[in-house]
Amino acid sequence: MALHVMEEANRCLGCKKPRCQEGCPIHTNIPEVIRLLKSGKLNEAGWMLFENNPLTTVCSLVCNHEKQCEGHCVRGIKEAPVHFSIIENYISSTYANQMVRGPAPSNGRKAAVIGAGPAGLTIAIILARYGYGVTIYDSRDKIGGVLRYGIPDFRLPDAVLDDMAYRHLELKGIQFRPNTYIGSAITIDDLFRDGYQSVFVGAGLWKPNTLGIRGESLGHVTYAINYLASPDAFRLGERVMVIGTGNSAMDCARTAVRKGARFVTCVNLTDTLTASQYESSYAKLEGVDFLLNKCTLEIRSDGVILADSQVGPDGKVTPIPGTEALYPCTGVIIAISQGAESNLVTTTRGIDTSARGLLTVDADGHTSRPGVFAAGDAASGARTVVEAVANGKRVAEAMHEYMQSLPMPVFTDYPDVPVAEASDADVRAEQLL
Repeated sequence: MALHVMEEANRCLGCKKPRCQEGCPIHTNIPEVIRLLKSGKLNEAGWMLFENNPLTTVCSLVCNHEKQCEGHCVRGIKEAPVHFSIIENYISSTYANQMVRGPAPSNGRKAAVIGAGPAGLTIAIILARYGYGVTIYDSRDKIGGVLRYGIPDFRLPDAVLDDMAYRHLELKGIQFRPNTYIGSAITIDDLFRDGYQSVFVGAGLWKPNTLGIRGESLGHVTYAINYLASPDAFRLGERVMVIGTGNSAMDCARTAVRKGARFVTCVNLTDTLTASQYESSYAKLEGVDFLLNKCTLEIRSDGVILADSQVGPDGKVTPIPGTEALYPCTGVIIAISQGAESNLVTTTRGIDTSARGLLTVDADGHTSRPGVFAAGDAASGARTVVEAVANGKRVAEAMHEYMQSLPMPVFTDYPDVPVAEASDADVRAEQLL
């Protein structure tokens, strides 16, 4: 592995104007990282990666490199580009074991992060570096959000996220409150009441978009976001049809293959796949078939009725009458993206949303309510992981600036309350230790 990594590193031309860095949404200093590695300074290279991108190990595995760093590499004009993803993964996963430093000195202020997805994790880590007491709230039992529950383990192993929970959260003193849905028993108003000076909303998109056709509620039908969160819970049989051809659809199709499906087909309205070439090529390699230029009209217990599609002058895709046919299948996965759920917003005063239910924010993540910030999917809709990290970095700085402008929090309800005396049970327990 190390030999292969060094071969890739040695292919880097060290361009004075690095197009690879320009193509990276988070502007990783790729030439300098490679230079440090080639100089035998792996730890320095690792430190640079994590300082710039707290989720560098994750991004090395799931980024759309062919359109970002590697897609902009000068070598890629005439030959294969330098595969920085391989280099980044080797450095970050190796250096991660050296990350054992404890929390930064406390600055006496607290911030709350709603959602343990890529944007929320990035903001929590950056604020913890400044000494804020950070608590992350998530409706799931583990960190990661879409990283854990929307990307299959064969692309992003849970072990990577578990290590992040230890290295970045536990060691840094960041608290994680799982299985907690903000907007029901606890609201954003409660967070401010309890001393948090700013709140970040990065709850993600967990409400599946629907086709709105007959048969969508049948027992052999599910949505991508539900299937990927727990594929073993579903019994879709050996012939699975996936409606959609985005990256999430590719993940569903490839997961279905690994769960025993013998025939997997992805259906798309047009002749253009929306997934990256990298993801779609892997799906094809693993035997996934594609039906293009098809409209989905109805789902039945024994299959899906599809019709050929046509694009009108207004750009709208419609079925061609007389081309309807039943395509047999035993299970259906609908993978046409997700939308926002509204409970969190409807239980909070003063937060504006768009017509799509997304939070309205400015360039630095300020919502219409002072002290409440947002970024990632909750504000911009579905984006890539590295874009969420880039937005998270910018919003974290805005939150830091906002909280530093506020007076230090003071609790005065019950000042100088004495500590209760130890009970007999406490004394006996101490004696047994």
